[in-house]
Amino acid sequence: MVATEQNAVIIGAGIAGIASAIRLRMQGYEVAVYEKNSYPGGKLSHFNLGEHQFDAGPSLFTQPENIKALFDLCGVPMEKYFSYVQMPVSCNYFYEDGTRVEAFADNQLFANELEEKLGEPRLNTLRFLEQSAKIYNHIGTLFLQNSLHKFNTLWSAGVLNALKYTRLPYLFKSMHQLHQQQFNTAKTIQLFNRYATYNGSNPYKAPAMLTMIPHLEHNLGSYYPTGGMISITNALFQLAKDIGVQFHFDMPVERIIYAENNVKGVVVDGKNRWANLVVSNMDVYFTYKQLMNAPIVAEEVLKQERSSSAYIFYWGINKWFKELSLHNIFFTSDYKTEFDHLFNTGKVFDDPTVYINITAKCEPGIQAPEGKENWFVMVNAPANKGQDWDEYGKIYRAAIIKKLSRMLGEDVESLIEEEHVLTPVSIESKTASYMGSLYGTSSNSKMAAFMRHPNFSKNVKGLYFVGGSVHPGGGIPLCLSSAKIMADLVQKELK
Repeated sequence: MVATEQNAVIIGAGIAGIASAIRLRMQGYEVAVYEKNSYPGGKLSHFNLGEHQFDAGPSLFTQPENIKALFDLCGVPMEKYFSYVQMPVSCNYFYEDGTRVEAFADNQLFANELEEKLGEPRLNTLRFLEQSAKIYNHIGTLFLQNSLHKFNTLWSAGVLNALKYTRLPYLFKSMHQLHQQQFNTAKTIQLFNRYATYNGSNPYKAPAMLTMIPHLEHNLGSYYPTGGMISITNALFQLAKDIGVQFHFDMPVERIIYAENNVKGVVVDGKNRWANLVVSNMDVYFTYKQLMNAPIVAEEVLKQERSSSAYIFYWGINKWFKELSLHNIFFTSDYKTEFDHLFNTGKVFDDPTVYINITAKCEPGIQAPEGKENWFVMVNAPANKGQDWDEYGKIYRAAIIKKLSRMLGEDVESLIEEEHVLTPVSIESKTASYMGSLYGTSSNSKMAAFMRHPNFSKNVKGLYFVGGSVHPGGGIPLCLSSAKIMADLVQKELK
């Protein structure tokens, strides 16, 4: 088949790849998506262990308007494909001294909770969340919804307005340092420091500009998609098929074809698939190294620090814990040392902060049998540099069980009736995320946002990039944003 100006190939059916396919299809392209796995969604996938259901990857759902925008673009009612509910409590926090905090969706209630439980003056919390909203609305949206690598795009989007709201502490202080200035108690500082992990970064290094992240959860709200996170994948996958996108599973792309600085298509199963628009949802490092035979360019990507990875245990639990909710955090008593292990030593930390996601709390008897729970148990882990993950896994498992048993007052190990494990190595192999890094590169430097790879190739016309390893970053909202940025660039440059 000879390429026409209306042929597009998407490499990878991750959430950014599916969103890209929808947007390009609505621009009139014939779109083919090639995926190496047998299922769509990438990290946003699903599996069963006995009668327990598990979302394999991302577990936090914010900004549902990003999903609705894709249905609106297609002129299709979202309600036919997808539904969700807002959570009254975004997260339950557990501290080693027995303190427990509920992060209410109502900011007034949340501020009261921090004052009552942690001794944090309520006005500090309200002032911080108001500031977080201002940073996001006046600065964050500019950088998260536009290409940072096209000056005319940035300028037209309102750089001057963003600069008006930029303060030096946002640029030159770390998240931790700004939190120290704005909060009185160590526990409150730790609670808000954890938001650096939302893009795989270190709060003791990441710039204070990232204090915009809590705005998404506390001011805009967190949600539960009916059926679990996999329902996001299922809804967008079905929408894409309904508008004519063609998906090809178990068909990895072997090479990107380009000549004279123009993309020509891809090679799949030894055959040329012609197209003059190619979008890679694969980790940008692997795209250059494996698909373009450009190891020097790939090495340039590695000059940026990789984000953290994760070690995940999926446990079917033979008990119902009334003190747990959809999202739960069990803090370490030494947060600074935990991040030193994640980004400096690269070694296992024997007292990690533990996150537990339990979708059975929203759909009891469906996500897990009645009276039982499905625990997605995650600890942040260093990026894979050849560590002994089998040995590290034993240490993590023992530390997690010891911590949870102590803090919940229950012998957790005796309640585990199903188990599956995901390591940084398996994350890399399943999702083509180099070194198992969940978010590509970290945001630990002041210029990290500008150093992240752009959504287009500077050397090959017609080649674009989406997903967590490129601008604007990882996580569902940013991956969906990357697809929109790419599509807007295509509309301007190729149409």
